[in-house]
Amino acid sequence: MQIRHSAAFLVTSLALCLLQQHAAASDTTVIAEARYLMADGDTLALAEEKVLQRAQRRAVEEAGLYLESTFHDLEKTTGGRSLQTSSLEIRTIAAAITKTEILESQRSFENDRPSFFVRIRAIVNLDNLHAAIRRWQSEQQFAEHFRRLQKENAELRAQLHELKTAPIGVRTLIIEPPGRNGAREQARTLVDKAILTQNLRQKLDMISQAATLDSQSVDPLIVRGQTYLRLVSAAYSNKSRPSEYSEYIDNARMDFDRALLIDPNNIWALLGQGDVNTWLKRPDEAAHSYEQALALDPFFDIARHRLINLYTTQARKLTTTKQWSSALTVLQKFLGSQIPDSWIPYQKEAYSLRSEIHKKLNQPTLAIDDLSTILRVEPTDTHALLARAKLYQEQLQGRLAKDDFERACLLGSAEACEQLP
Repeated sequence: MQIRHSAAFLVTSLALCLLQQHAAASDTTVIAEARYLMADGDTLALAEEKVLQRAQRRAVEEAGLYLESTFHDLEKTTGGRSLQTSSLEIRTIAAAITKTEILESQRSFENDRPSFFVRIRAIVNLDNLHAAIRRWQSEQQFAEHFRRLQKENAELRAQLHELKTAPIGVRTLIIEPPGRNGAREQARTLVDKAILTQNLRQKLDMISQAATLDSQSVDPLIVRGQTYLRLVSAAYSNKSRPSEYSEYIDNARMDFDRALLIDPNNIWALLGQGDVNTWLKRPDEAAHSYEQALALDPFFDIARHRLINLYTTQARKLTTTKQWSSALTVLQKFLGSQIPDSWIPYQKEAYSLRSEIHKKLNQPTLAIDDLSTILRVEPTDTHALLARAKLYQEQLQGRLAKDDFERACLLGSAEACEQLP
């Protein structure tokens, strides 16, 4: 395989000033155009979709927002054929554009390859655009949180053995007399230091001191509860018996419960409560906690991610016992809601599972719709391409099936290649 061309650029400036006209009207009409050079691996429909997507992106930018996105054009040559993959990680287009009208569409040839041109009139909703920015910022926080947990996990396993050999018991707390800033400020300083501390024993000691200094602050309780849950995760990944980490779960539960007594609307305490119930295999109680957190802050995406995983796991278990309707009901709890396309990558397993259930229930059109949703945001997903091709084949839609098989084959699926003449 030879890579013939690769170009990438990162648009990192995010214009948060959504035009002064935003105050006057939430919709604005934009004329935009784009070109796209077709690759050998593209179908006509796919090439037209790509040129339209580029025009929509430009419409959103011209409306007053420079999108945070990574854009890659990658062209590969395999067996004498070229395949161009475009990955547009644009998290706002679906939310922002409420209507697209094609004003002009042309096809021509450039260096013996089909070239597509489109001019569109798009209606961009600035309120939705503003919400998409907030969601992007929240996702960045979530990504940073996940990276931090990944980094700490390697250290947790080593420290877990130390904590087992010298279990945490009654320890003497060394609390210096409050200075001029008072006990509350001293507690805040201890919490900040504990968050940056990698040694779990020191972390727990400092947080416990902070909790004693300021008994009405939820922060020490939340950080300590999260630390206990990280110990649980590390013990579980080491294949420890539940009895070896049940004490950590109980300690976390008490910390989060106490935090919620102090502040019933603290979303981080609700998240922790949901995590504890997940470990205790109480999915309904866990879901309730996550949903409460999201009701308080719809952009608290860590809770939404937890909820997606929880419901998907529940539905997967129901399908193993062939409870198709019950599994479908669980998936509808979050797939049926109005969630932007930016969440589809996190819901891929759920869409794929729902597609399988629709197929079992003899609902091929709905099954194809779910796979098409996945492919709209991740057009190179070979599993979805192969599954949709088979459904098209069963529905005697040979042309569509062939298109999907060809694309999956070019992406490396041997099973798809076997289906081609």
